Amino acid sequence: MSKLIKSIACGVSCLVLASCANLNTEQRDTASVKRDTIELNSRALVAVLERFDEAQQAAVELQENTSLTEYKLPGLNESLLDRSKTLLGTPYRYGGSSRATGFDCSGFVGYVYKQELGIELPRNTQGLLKMDAPVIARADLEPGDLILFNDRGRGRVSHVGIYMGDDKFIHSSSSRKGGGVRIDKLSSRYWNASYLQAKRVLNEEAQEPEEQVQWLSKIIE
Repeated sequence: MSKLIKSIACGVSCLVLASCANLNTEQRDTASVKRDTIELNSRALVAVLERFDEAQQAAVELQENTSLTEYKLPGLNESLLDRSKTLLGTPYRYGGSSRATGFDCSGFVGYVYKQELGIELPRNTQGLLKMDAPVIARADLEPGDLILFNDRGRGRVSHVGIYMGDDKFIHSSSSRKGGGVRIDKLSSRYWNASYLQAKRVLNEEAQEPEEQVQWLSKIIE
């Protein structure tokens, strides 16, 4: 389209130049002014069209070289993890369930779900273990899944954390050294030996926040 307009602009200039050759002096002077004006306008038009072509090409390259068209709004699992990371460093406290007093493991998990999603999970690890939510194989863990532990395979469930991806989970640790809300590796010696079960509270098939909340409500009922 830009080539067509350029051709028209050039054609107009040529017609004006040809008609000026048959006019008298006064008319030629007037025509000369008009001719110069038309030439300037024609050049300006051509320059604008060239810049338009450049802008079009730049837009095409931008679309091809970026992932803007693939952008997706953050899911609930991402917002859940973002909320949990704001609590890093909060001290451990047995029975604690708030930022002000500190957290135990289930208090931390319950606080994150309550504050971010408005959902109340079972208060202790036994309740979380019995919760009617899908059990997930360790190889299929996804960010946001709950991970339940015991003490190196001995005894009943005793700890819970939230899987973050990349072999990491966030939890409130009762360790005397570096206790409180922190991030650990699932493959570390102790946690690897203590792994018991994982449960998926966030439903991948529920795309909208309202659907997620409905799914969570069914689990807690």
